Amino acid sequence: MGPKKINRRDFAKSLGMVSTAVCTTGMGTLMLGSCQNAPVPNKREAVLNLLTSTGKQDYVPSGFFVHFGKGYQWSDAAVNRHLEYFKAIDMDFIKIQYEALFPALSSIKKPEDWANMPFYKKDYYEKQLYVVKQLVNKGKKLAPVIATVYSPFMCAGHTATGAVLTEHMKQDPESVKKGLEIITDSVMIFVKECIKLGVDGFLAPTQGGEAFRFQDPNMFREYVKPSDLVYMNEINDSCICNVLHVCDYEGPYDDLTPFLDYPGHIVNLSDVVAGEKVPLKKLYKMFGNRPIMGGLEKRGPILTGTEQEITETVAQVLKAAPERFILGAECALLGEVDWKKVRTAVNVGHTHRN
Repeated sequence: MGPKKINRRDFAKSLGMVSTAVCTTGMGTLMLGSCQNAPVPNKREAVLNLLTSTGKQDYVPSGFFVHFGKGYQWSDAAVNRHLEYFKAIDMDFIKIQYEALFPALSSIKKPEDWANMPFYKKDYYEKQLYVVKQLVNKGKKLAPVIATVYSPFMCAGHTATGAVLTEHMKQDPESVKKGLEIITDSVMIFVKECIKLGVDGFLAPTQGGEAFRFQDPNMFREYVKPSDLVYMNEINDSCICNVLHVCDYEGPYDDLTPFLDYPGHIVNLSDVVAGEKVPLKKLYKMFGNRPIMGGLEKRGPILTGTEQEITETVAQVLKAAPERFILGAECALLGEVDWKKVRTAVNVGHTHRN
């Protein structure tokens, strides 16, 4: 199933929420009247126009995501940190980090134990939902607001560690499936509550299909993918700006075929497959001409390079980018992140002209 088409009514309604047009410059966010020659009137238009257009773009939106760490996970501290980062790097999304990781359970020692997986209800997600609500209220006029939601497979890995989960699936996938079904029902509670709060979409990562994980590719197709599609189809039916994230945090991929029919208006992934660099334009065609988000390495020059090195790297990426493209990394930036370096990369995209 492909991504839900954004119809004219949904698009107009979304842009109609913007009460005051704004533009961005090197000096930050300004009222439109003070920057008459700005390339786009606001970030919502920059992103949502990209999703509905089929032509070349004059403005390259950016999405670089980070983990804010302890002290910025919950309450107003998290809300303010998200907004501070969004404004500091001039990003075109407000992407909400997910912190409600499932607790580790030592009680899951063998595959049959997954039948006793706890079912986490709405109250479990309350602190996370507070952050979502506040960022929708404060940020939706500025940019598309997307919430991160971890897949059932990823939540199961947090519960019993990825190594234990993988081994249990190799031993007895039908038993593990019972736990994944319980987790999926819980994840759906979070997803539906975020939709009620008004998010524009989700960053929806998938794991389980990495090259190291299973020798038999049917393991992913029969046991992991179905749980992914339950919540991904829900957000596809309800939201206008979803990002399919083929997550390589645990390891690289040898084959992208299982993900080609996943829903998602934007596709975020690494351009290295089976150890070979794949042209961004080829990835664009593989995923049905959906906008690709990426191009930069999460541990590359954007973390360690000089301003000139970052500028040159981004320029090379943009030269090879497909017609519809969002500058970003293949996953969240890891390690010590200098926001000024990220802003340098974003600025190159914003001022790029085809």
